[in-house]
Amino acid sequence: MKPYIESVSAAGLEWVRSSYSGANGNCVEVAVPFGGGRAVRDSKSPGGPALLFSADEWQAFVRGAADGEFH
Repeated sequence: MKPYIESVSAAGLEWVRSSYSGANGNCVEVAVPFGGGRAVRDSKSPGGPALLFSADEWQAFVRGAADGEFH
């Protein structure tokens, strides 16, 4: 699997923005690509590119965030 999608608009993904995001447009959006895992993009650049993470990589990130690893 490539670690990114060059043209997000061609991927046909449904993107979700956190309810904690403000109205300033500086947000990260997440989608579930075909085959699982997660895709992550900058909301200021909705046409791409986006980073791809396997399901295991995404779970490690979520656990790390919950455990305070990124403070």
